[in-house]
Amino acid sequence: MSESQTLQSPAADHKVTPMMAQFIEIKTANPDSLLFYRMGDFYELFFEDAEIASRALGITLTKRGKHLGEDIPMCGVPVHAADDYLQKLIALGHRVAVCEQTEDPAEAKKRGSKSVVRRDVIRLVTPGTLTEDRLLDSSSNNFLCALTRLKGGSLTGDSAYGLAWIDMSTGAFHVSETDDQRLAADLAQIGPRELILPDMLLQEPEMRLLTEQSGAALSPVPRAFFDGATATDRLARYFKVKTLDGFGTFTRAELSAAAGVLAYVEKTQLGERPPLDPPSRESGAGRMLIDPSTRANLELARTLGGEKQGSLLATIDRTVTGAGSRLLASRLAGPLVNPAEIARRHDAVDFFLDNEILREGLRQTLKGAPDMARALSRIALQRGGPRDILSISDALGASREFLSRLGNISGPMPDEVAQAADRLAAAPHELSEELTRALKDEPPLLKRDGNFVAAGYDANLDELRALRDESRKVIARLQADYAEELGLRSLKIKHNNVLGWFIEAPTAQSDKMQADPARFIHRQTMAGAMRFTTTELAELESKIASAGERALAIELEIFDRLATAVIEAGDAIKAAAHGLAVLDVSAALAKLAQEEAYTRPVIDMSHAFEIKAGRHPVVEASLRRSGGESFVANDANLGPEEEAPNGNIWLITGPNMAGKSTFLRQNALIAVLAQMGSFVPAQHAHIGVVDRLFSRVGAADDLARGRSTFMVEMVETAAILNQAGDRSLVILDEIGRGTATFDGLSIAWATIEHLHEVNRCRALFATHYHELTALSQKLDRLHNATVLVKEWDGDVVFLHEIVPGAADRSYGIQVAKLAGLPASVVQRSQQVLTQLEEQDRGSKAETLIDELPLFAALAPKPVAAPAKGPDPLRTALDAIDPDDLTPREALEALYKLKAESRKDA
Repeated sequence: MSESQTLQSPAADHKVTPMMAQFIEIKTANPDSLLFYRMGDFYELFFEDAEIASRALGITLTKRGKHLGEDIPMCGVPVHAADDYLQKLIALGHRVAVCEQTEDPAEAKKRGSKSVVRRDVIRLVTPGTLTEDRLLDSSSNNFLCALTRLKGGSLTGDSAYGLAWIDMSTGAFHVSETDDQRLAADLAQIGPRELILPDMLLQEPEMRLLTEQSGAALSPVPRAFFDGATATDRLARYFKVKTLDGFGTFTRAELSAAAGVLAYVEKTQLGERPPLDPPSRESGAGRMLIDPSTRANLELARTLGGEKQGSLLATIDRTVTGAGSRLLASRLAGPLVNPAEIARRHDAVDFFLDNEILREGLRQTLKGAPDMARALSRIALQRGGPRDILSISDALGASREFLSRLGNISGPMPDEVAQAADRLAAAPHELSEELTRALKDEPPLLKRDGNFVAAGYDANLDELRALRDESRKVIARLQADYAEELGLRSLKIKHNNVLGWFIEAPTAQSDKMQADPARFIHRQTMAGAMRFTTTELAELESKIASAGERALAIELEIFDRLATAVIEAGDAIKAAAHGLAVLDVSAALAKLAQEEAYTRPVIDMSHAFEIKAGRHPVVEASLRRSGGESFVANDANLGPEEEAPNGNIWLITGPNMAGKSTFLRQNALIAVLAQMGSFVPAQHAHIGVVDRLFSRVGAADDLARGRSTFMVEMVETAAILNQAGDRSLVILDEIGRGTATFDGLSIAWATIEHLHEVNRCRALFATHYHELTALSQKLDRLHNATVLVKEWDGDVVFLHEIVPGAADRSYGIQVAKLAGLPASVVQRSQQVLTQLEEQDRGSKAETLIDELPLFAALAPKPVAAPAKGPDPLRTALDAIDPDDLTPREALEALYKLKAESRKDA
């Protein structure tokens, strides 16, 4: 009885079959994963796993056999197409345990006819542990990140969060320490696909919300994974060293996180060891801090809709390799703050901009260079095939070709290019030659298919292939030899299923063979013919029968030998892969600068922020694709003046649709591009290093935390005001618009004062509150700017040009008209606006500025001794109950108090 028959048998409803017992045992050991249970050419899923998979994959759910009296839900996927189904399941956040047969079915039968083939889980597939090309995005890293919190874990002794993130597909391994204020921003910069953390930490509501909003699949694990006491030993064992001193100095929090990620790798890979780099300590202080909401608002890597197309990354990406695209994304995610390091990147872009022939030759060469780092990882994990080895050979060949091109360049090379060239020069080129000689040009994907070793590489293999593929020719040659030797032209060598291969000759002509029975062994006498065999023919028959198996065995031996050589050269291969990625990014940014007329920015440690004719890179590209109007460039100068040692604030007014938000975003994007090492879309750019970038643009709610749109706006604004420093760049759009007019105006007013007096940062502040423009009279670093518009026959024409000055109106009704509001609504809106303007409510705000103290002047002052007798002003104040006043009544009461104070004066 077969295994499937055992499963289907309904004979004893309440009897657990041997197969079900095996399945349940393995499933119990892997409760959090869908179990892919190998049965012949299919991976089968049972019970709840089958129900989940059938819904997720859109495959048929069947019922086969019974377990404890109940039908067994079941579905399956073909082994040859398993990767496609795995990709869908992983994308949906599922984890899969792959359970394979670990013995030959023939061996199982020796234990008894009803014995079950031994099976075991050979791998746990999770979002962060993928290595297969078909399951990965070639342009994105696939980070598995560990997060832990440790009291007293930092170098200063304070509580700290430890982060450790790896990419198993490339071997990258980084660690960092962070704190409460930076944690969300650091996770956003890493962008992990899967996040592992102690299960107790995940039970904290705020931590759960923060980690869920990272977008990563969450994998809670026992706290023991992050045991700090054994962390150093775990890392030392993994990297086979006695001490970690050679890797650098790490905090307790970083070591704990690193131990946690390695423990998870060992759990999921079941003994296989990914070729990870030694841990590299990343200092958060070396990167521009960009919080998650700012990344989302600026659409750095994805649009607000979650798409790559339309993001800044998609707009600037001119790389031609997957590794280059990943490096570009990494640099965009974490712009530098060290001017010298930024200049090194700019020098490399300049080099390829000046050497166009070299650049285009490099790009052409790189287009055919496969992804070495990912191929190496698959080979080390025994998931690689012949194409992976050939990929390494081809990529090493590309590196050798580029080195020869560099040899024709006269003069010094910039540091970044020279270091990349050194990595390529140190690559194992002899190994590349061996791999090229060993492998066919188009090998199969899987090594088990064989036929990937090139002809002429191994003589024994060539002979076996000849036997396997040309057995008729070999037999024909032997038949000709016998016929010539015996003088029997009628001699034939034939084959049947009973005798196998045999020699046949007419009885009357077989005398010579009968006379030499030691050589020609009689097999059968037929009517008119006799059949013989020889030791030579028997050996040839045996060789032919086993030639295919023996040829495959030799090829597998060759594969293992080549794979071992590749793994031993792994460090040099990974270094060369990184070198190619750096060259790809530098050449791609030079190509971008040439095509889009980007210029090299000046980056230093001043507080300058001077942009001449700046452009929004994404909007400009979109306008070009649509064939519409050209982009209108604008200047921005937020740098210090002689009397203002810190940055300036621009208060920008003007109608909707005129380009205020575009102007705000483009300056933030220019800062990001400049500090990631790219040239920028401007005629000139001088930027003092921006250490933190803050953006409050757009409207969104946060229902998960019970926050309204206005509440989210206030939370994000609070984060900016509490964290921004004098090197920060802040862009704020329409602060205070989510509440009542006077409440919003008051909040916006106080926010500007705080930015000016306390944060002292560079900022762009767009608003429709025209009353705020009066603040420029009191705040020396606040400058008014507006967007030019023209009115024509009652309509508004947007010029998209930012000029000094202030708008006197918002043209909201004209914009509403353009949006298609019914004519009756537009007409009525104009009537209401006219009545409101006649009341001149807004003009009163300008008089308030003479009376309201600045933010910095709001500190408590010593109270003067009370005057003798009743104070009319105090009496009037005591009569007011603020909780009973509407905003309108409060303002009127304020005017009455002001009038009373003038009487006293």
